[in-house]
Amino acid sequence: MPRSRPRLKSALSQRSAKRPGTRAPKNPYWRSSCPLNASVEILGDRWSLLIVRDMMLRGFHSYKEFLDSYEGIATNILADRLRKLETYGIIETKKDSADGRKIIYLLTPKGMDLAPVLTEMVLWAAAHEDTENHALIRQIQADKEKFLSAIRQRWEQQSRASFAGS
Repeated sequence: MPRSRPRLKSALSQRSAKRPGTRAPKNPYWRSSCPLNASVEILGDRWSLLIVRDMMLRGFHSYKEFLDSYEGIATNILADRLRKLETYGIIETKKDSADGRKIIYLLTPKGMDLAPVLTEMVLWAAAHEDTENHALIRQIQADKEKFLSAIRQRWEQQSRASFAGS
């Protein structure tokens, strides 16, 4: 009988003792300790990278914005992926300063470190598949470092503005 995978909450309890600036302990629920496996375990589902993309490129911060994205994610899947991304430190949540009942989602520095990875994935897909958004592809191809710098700069401004209202 295959062993069942524990809930994400179990992994979260282990991570809660983590000090800032240190690496997370090896997750005992992963299939192996291979770095690629760790990436796949955290980000390898159909939706997680699309959520991160929407945060980086489209500036999405609210549940409704993610829900209205054109890929059409279901509400239960969205809630699960947001929780998972928060558990692994890719995103964080805070209350909206304008409406304390509303939660906003923000990329963490760890989440922003995915920008070069997503950029390379876009370029790879553009080279090998029939994709759209040629303007984005041309922008990246023209000056990848400038593109990444603009994303990071926008994120830093959003982060400052988000925490200034706290």
